[in-house]
Amino acid sequence: MSFVTSTSVSSATGAPAINRPNVVAVGTIVWLGSEVMFFAGLFAIYFTLRSTSPGLWASMTDHLNVPWSTGNTIILVLSSVTCQFGVFAAERLQPRRTGAIWNVAKWGMVEWYTLTYVMGAVFVCGQIVEYANLVAEGITVSTNAYSSAFFIATGFHALHVTGGLFAFIFVMGRAFAVRRFGHKEATSAIVVSYYWHFVDVVWIGLYLVIYVLK
Repeated sequence: MSFVTSTSVSSATGAPAINRPNVVAVGTIVWLGSEVMFFAGLFAIYFTLRSTSPGLWASMTDHLNVPWSTGNTIILVLSSVTCQFGVFAAERLQPRRTGAIWNVAKWGMVEWYTLTYVMGAVFVCGQIVEYANLVAEGITVSTNAYSSAFFIATGFHALHVTGGLFAFIFVMGRAFAVRRFGHKEATSAIVVSYYWHFVDVVWIGLYLVIYVLK
């Protein structure tokens, strides 16, 4: 993960005088720290309810479509890979591709982030399909303690992923709007990647707890 720095230049030598963390990047990381605490609370709720109702958990987990969720998880994890390639392009100040569309080696930030956006949207749609199947089986957020824990934990995560999708739209739109793609635009793209990697890591934790450990 890249860490953006800002640099001041010495008037005497013309060389960089100091490197310090970029304020936007630091602010984003601090905010993500609060998000870690939020999701830690959701995990605590899940484990607390599970410890008080082990029989309910044993019966309700049979309704989960593990293969479907596994495929959805793979898509989201791969989206972090494409997102990081977009970061590399932003770091070299390349907003758009410099070659043919099929030549991924020439892709810029916009192309990589577009692919990331599509994969994130597929993940959210996959979650919606899973919710619809559970509701069709009569399992809703108010059915019992298990369904409440499941829908609240995964639902809040889906909302965070959706927020990330809007952030990608903003960053890509900004790349087209500015006359020159500079360090300010690159910083925005990089801090969005911090957020996206965060929601991916959170989902891996949720997937392991809900679908694997069950």
